[in-house]
Amino acid sequence: MTCLIAALGRRLLRLIAVLGIVALAAFGLMQASPVDPVDAYLGPQLAQVSPEQRALIAERWGVDQPAVQQFRLWLGNLMRGELGWSRVYNAPVGEVIGSRFLASLPLLASAWLGATLFGFILGVVAGTREDGWADRWIRRYAYTLASTPTFWLAILALLLFSVTLGWTPVCCAGPAGVTRDELGLATRLHHLLLPALTLSLLGVAQITLHTRARMLELMRSEIALHAFAQGASRREVAWRHGARHACLPALTLAFASLGELFGGAILVEQVFAYPGLGRATVEAGLRSDVPLLLAIALFTALFVSLGNALADGLYRLVDPRLREVYQ
Repeated sequence: MTCLIAALGRRLLRLIAVLGIVALAAFGLMQASPVDPVDAYLGPQLAQVSPEQRALIAERWGVDQPAVQQFRLWLGNLMRGELGWSRVYNAPVGEVIGSRFLASLPLLASAWLGATLFGFILGVVAGTREDGWADRWIRRYAYTLASTPTFWLAILALLLFSVTLGWTPVCCAGPAGVTRDELGLATRLHHLLLPALTLSLLGVAQITLHTRARMLELMRSEIALHAFAQGASRREVAWRHGARHACLPALTLAFASLGELFGGAILVEQVFAYPGLGRATVEAGLRSDVPLLLAIALFTALFVSLGNALADGLYRLVDPRLREVYQ
């Protein structure tokens, strides 16, 4: 029990250190950005605002102060549980992140689950028989996906399935003019289908290739040789022994890729005009909404860290040998 508390304490300290580094890095990038927050906020109305009014806005937001003072003020508000005010959405940052993340959650969850399951199955199939026809085609498929840009794949899917074939909606999470509460389940799934499939394809390649590598390692081992000598087929060895052997790297990559999944969601949501947290990140960046950008950076770091912690817990269920570390 003492070892478990100590391990949790070390993990908490590492999490605090990671969040601090992320906050410093994000704030530094915002300060180095050539986009002026006041000019970006005013946009076309900048010509109608006098220098005195612009100075008052800068003073009201605190952007006329030195960078160190701005960061100290933001950090003090954060310690009190205040994330700030979003200038783009004219709402508290916490409410913006909460509502946008709830909109992105079905997209992220379905894409993550699809990429994990599909990539794992393809990796097991490819590693069952090395250099077979299935192995060759799956490797080509994985290498092609790994080298495909996210935005290009999203645009191609949009042009093919939405514009040309008309099978899926062109944009958004629902029909125009319809509130979120009025949407039915079938309508939500119809609008979610193409963005989720596009985003899930991005995480398939790495899981497939690493699962295949672990499967090949097992199929060349003495365990597989002993099973073959007893009359077991390659398929039986792969699914009875190899699948469990390949679970650990698949889980590692699945949870470690949460950051990449969120990065892909930023581009996918922008292409499909999906009103989630990814699109809010783009809008906040274009209009230099510093409080919202800093909060999203911290939220993403926390999201990925919790995913890694969950992976550590699942490891002990998959491999009982790891349980001794926490005893």
